[in-house]
Amino acid sequence: MMSQSTEPPIFRIDTPPADALAAFHRDGYVAFPEVFTEAGLAGLTEEILDYAPVREFLSLSPAERAGLSNPSIYFIRPWNDRGVWSDRLIDAPLVTALLRATLGPAYHFCHSALNVALRGAGPIGFHQDHHHWFHTNAVNLAEREKGYIQILYYPNGFTRGDRSLSVIPGSHRIAPTAEVTPEKLLSGAFNHQAQRELKVEQLELPPGSMVYLNARMFHAVEPKPLDSPQPFRLFVIDIFKEAGPPHRYTQEIPAAWLERAGPERKTLFDREPYSPECWTRPVH
Repeated sequence: MMSQSTEPPIFRIDTPPADALAAFHRDGYVAFPEVFTEAGLAGLTEEILDYAPVREFLSLSPAERAGLSNPSIYFIRPWNDRGVWSDRLIDAPLVTALLRATLGPAYHFCHSALNVALRGAGPIGFHQDHHHWFHTNAVNLAEREKGYIQILYYPNGFTRGDRSLSVIPGSHRIAPTAEVTPEKLLSGAFNHQAQRELKVEQLELPPGSMVYLNARMFHAVEPKPLDSPQPFRLFVIDIFKEAGPPHRYTQEIPAAWLERAGPERKTLFDREPYSPECWTRPVH
């Protein structure tokens, strides 16, 4: 693999503007519309569509697809069979700059996923993904306030209401305990804690866009209408966590990733993967 300095850039910018960081801290997310370079977008899109399981999924007939457990969705987690462009997402300069600015110098790669949503894909309701808040083991209690970042990539974008991302800006400021529900958030019950009115914002992003999201923020995904002009929406997500014990999906790092990793990337991978017993061991 070529060194970072000799490769064509995947993103149009290497560092986030100050207002982007301010927006992230204020709202719990920041969007970067059309942030991919032309070469980066073409390369990533080609890798996804040329990935054998995706090719097979998209080639199925309606009758064949009807036999699947979810006929409208292809999903894999972790997504380990990455090509050159998708591999570079892990430590692209913009990604590294954002993570260092929001998590500090000590953070780990957690896991990734790949999703292809066809017409007819159903919605995903408002939820959070910071799993340490959903468990009461000693390790989870100790990790609750640590950062957990989701970086969402949309190679072919989305329009509002068409498999689009919806968010509740400011909801990351509310400790996600059992009594905090989307319904209560939107009723105004927690506006005083958020120091703002909590309401739904439904995004619309062009192809080659990225969203940098605090996993404590409530977010949702709209359904993909059967009459959508877009035949499918492509989605890639990479997740990073502040250094510490495994998160719910912290993946095993493939041997091939370690073999070609330089010293800095090996630091990203130097953590224990999740296992069913990892949270119940005694904490020293």
